[in-house]
Amino acid sequence: MRNPTPWFLISVVIIVLDQVSKYAITQSFALGEGVAITSFFNLVLAYNTGAAFSFLANAGGWQKVFFAGIAVVASVVMFYLLHKHYQERLFSFAISLILGGAVGNLIDRVVLGHVVDFLDFYAAGYHFPAFNVADSAITVGAALLIWDSFKKPVDKS
Repeated sequence: MRNPTPWFLISVVIIVLDQVSKYAITQSFALGEGVAITSFFNLVLAYNTGAAFSFLANAGGWQKVFFAGIAVVASVVMFYLLHKHYQERLFSFAISLILGGAVGNLIDRVVLGHVVDFLDFYAAGYHFPAFNVADSAITVGAALLIWDSFKKPVDKS
């Protein structure tokens, strides 16, 4: 690859998919309303003012600015990493997914004051907290970063 543009386009695709899906859900459901799709998957409209798994969701409001700030700083770092390492395909793909997810959720925090979640899964009697397309991209990107870290040779100097 000759430049980082394709990696940024992947991030933009994630942002668009995330925002379009959140818009569709918010137009179709009231808060807390849902519909069973399968025996293990529901669509449900939920708002998250905290971080992953609603961490600090009831912290009084300061967490919104805090998490938005973290997302901005992380996005700047990922933008830099994509410019510096755009030739590294797996690493750059992972960072592109994480960047798209981070910006998708950042848009929610800034515009709405909360993140819209709607994918609701059950497995073996366990109810997984609702999440969204941005969260999915972040999770897949993080897993790919871990995989990429195992593929790189260890410097023995």
